[in-house]
Amino acid sequence: MPEIPDLNIFRKNLISKLVGKTLSKLTILIDRQLKVPEAALKEAFEGQVLTDIKRVGKELHFSFGNGHQLGVHLMLHGTMYWYEVKNEYRFTIAELLFDDGTGLAITDWQKAVILTLDPKPVKVPDAMAMPAGYLKKVLPKSSHLIKTVLTEGKTVIGIGNAYVDEILYEAKISPFSIANKIPEENIDVLTKAIKTVLTKAEHHILKNFPDTITEKERDFLQVHRPRETQTLSGEEILKAEIKKRKTYYTADQVLFE
Repeated sequence: MPEIPDLNIFRKNLISKLVGKTLSKLTILIDRQLKVPEAALKEAFEGQVLTDIKRVGKELHFSFGNGHQLGVHLMLHGTMYWYEVKNEYRFTIAELLFDDGTGLAITDWQKAVILTLDPKPVKVPDAMAMPAGYLKKVLPKSSHLIKTVLTEGKTVIGIGNAYVDEILYEAKISPFSIANKIPEENIDVLTKAIKTVLTKAEHHILKNFPDTITEKERDFLQVHRPRETQTLSGEEILKAEIKKRKTYYTADQVLFE
C-alpha cells in the first residue's frame, strides 16, 4: 500500500503533469467499490479544469474548478500509470483522459481501489501534521496495541503497515506494547520517530525515483523486510501477525504492558 512518502512523491509528479488541464473523459471500467453511479462522477468532473491535488492520509484528492473533488485510495495493490490517448494497462479500474491526450490509468488486480465523489473531511490529524503533544494526550486513552492505534486511522492518518513497523523500530517500542502503558518519555521518542522515518523515506524515494507515480520503494527499509531474516544492521527480524497485518520487529524493541 502506498503510504505518506510514496504519495507525496506521486502527488508532486501528478501536479506537474496534470494541473491546469481539462478532464475530457472519465471512464470507469470496474465499479465494484463505487458508492455513486458512474454518471454522477462524469457529471462532476468531465469538462472541468484540474486545479490541485492534495494528499489526505493515504488518499489523493483531485480538486476541480467547479469545487468537486475526486478521492482516490489505492488500497493495497492499486497503481497509477501514464498513457497517451489509448490505455492498454490490464486490471484498469478507471481512466482519466485530459484535453491534451495525457491519460492516467488507475489499476488494481484485486479490484479494491476506492474512488469517492467529494470525500468527507477527516477529523484526526495527519501523521506529518500532529499538534504538539498530541500523542501524549491520546495514547493514554487507548488500551489497544500501539501498532493498531497508529494504523487504524482513528487516531492519526497516513501511516500503513510497512512504515509503522519502521517507526516502532526507530523508536525501539515493541508493536505489542499497549498504548496507554507507554511512558511519556517514550511517546516523545515515538513522535520524533514518526517524522524522522517518513521524512527520510520520502527523501530516498525522491532521490532514486524522482518522476514516479508507480514505485512503492521498500528495499531501503530497516525491519519491514518480508523476504529477509535480518535488518540492514544485522539484527534478527522477528515476524508475527497483528489483526491480520504481517508485523516485523526485533527483540530489543521494548514491550510496555
